[in-house]
Amino acid sequence: MRHCYSSVVDNATKKTASKRERRNCNGSVRGGVLTVQLPLPMAEALASSHGIIEQLAGEVGLMIAQAVLNDEVERRAGEAYNRADAAAYRWGYRPGYIVLGGRKVGLRRPRLREQGRDVALETYRLLQSDGRMQRAAREKMLVGVSTRNYERAVGDFVEGYGLQRSSISRHFVAASAQKVAELCARPVGELGLVALLLDGKEYAGHTFVVALGVDEEGRKHALGLWDGATENAAVCGALLDDLIRRGLDPKGRYLFVIDGSKALPKAIRQRFGERSPIQRCQVHKKRNVREHLPEKWKGLASMKLSAAYGMNTYEEAHEALEKSVKWLRGISEGAARSLEEGLEETLTLHRLGVPPMLRKSLSSTNIIESCLSVVGELTKNVKRWKSVSMVRRWMGSALLEAEQKFNRIRGHKGIPLLTQLLLPPSVVAVERRTG
Repeated sequence: MRHCYSSVVDNATKKTASKRERRNCNGSVRGGVLTVQLPLPMAEALASSHGIIEQLAGEVGLMIAQAVLNDEVERRAGEAYNRADAAAYRWGYRPGYIVLGGRKVGLRRPRLREQGRDVALETYRLLQSDGRMQRAAREKMLVGVSTRNYERAVGDFVEGYGLQRSSISRHFVAASAQKVAELCARPVGELGLVALLLDGKEYAGHTFVVALGVDEEGRKHALGLWDGATENAAVCGALLDDLIRRGLDPKGRYLFVIDGSKALPKAIRQRFGERSPIQRCQVHKKRNVREHLPEKWKGLASMKLSAAYGMNTYEEAHEALEKSVKWLRGISEGAARSLEEGLEETLTLHRLGVPPMLRKSLSSTNIIESCLSVVGELTKNVKRWKSVSMVRRWMGSALLEAEQKFNRIRGHKGIPLLTQLLLPPSVVAVERRTG
């Protein structure tokens, strides 16, 4: 539909166009052209009346919506007083609303009747029920607007209603639940994933497992989140089965980067094969070791482990870690055993020969940590956590918000080499012979 606007300028002595005059403005559609007649104040009035342009813009939006509704009525029932052979007929107006500027705005909804029954207007349904208010509530609450201040934040763009705390909360619940459901259902098979990062996170007394993927170009993708700890074998198996159902190839070769979970490696190997490369998070390992040590030894232990993991070759890193184990035995047997447990899996990237920059990016689940660092900022206005579903919606919303700002991981130029290194030795030998 092509739009053109005509304006009638008010008397120069009037300071502003009254609300009544603006309400009486109208729009009409003729031959596919929408004409809106709008009395405008003079330049002097514009300079002296704060916000008049925004108010008039809101009125224009209302007039356009009203004109679109009237156009559908005319198309279905014919011109007024000239129905011709139209099956439907006009039946007056009744109060209604549309969503404009993030709020409900009242307007006169034209009615149609056909065979003694009301006929729904398609344009009215689209203007009212397409989720725009829910999306507006979700976007504003994610940037820190509380339900108490929502009406004030929306401003005076156009008079409306439906902005009470309970209404906005319901809209946010509906919109965020839908978005999180879409996140946890979207296909992953066509993403070209090379690495999968899985980490258990606790928030507001509940534990969730978060999954991110890294594709062949180094781009990150949020894959979903599941209720339950990664130490739970049932949860680990369920989340991997869900990813396979959504398109992840169980015969593919992926690098799995996991936290300190003992259940995840077993679940991974059951579904992706015994030779699946698993990189245990080095940050989690250092944290676990430190928890067994007296305060005065924690700093030195962190330095030794960081130096070991910073070695360029597998042999050097392994030797340095073995020396750290011997040193820790003289201080705490628990710390030494913690470092020994899963030690080889913390050196998977070293053993594969991954370039240092890429190795640093994929040697921990810090990518997930940085994504969920926005949760605290987004949830600063939440005073009480009512249920696990509420925490899930907020965490999922934070994950989606972070995804919009994802950059490629550092060292992404080394991913083609990583892809080759992940291939089984037999496949590599065949490729060399055929190459």
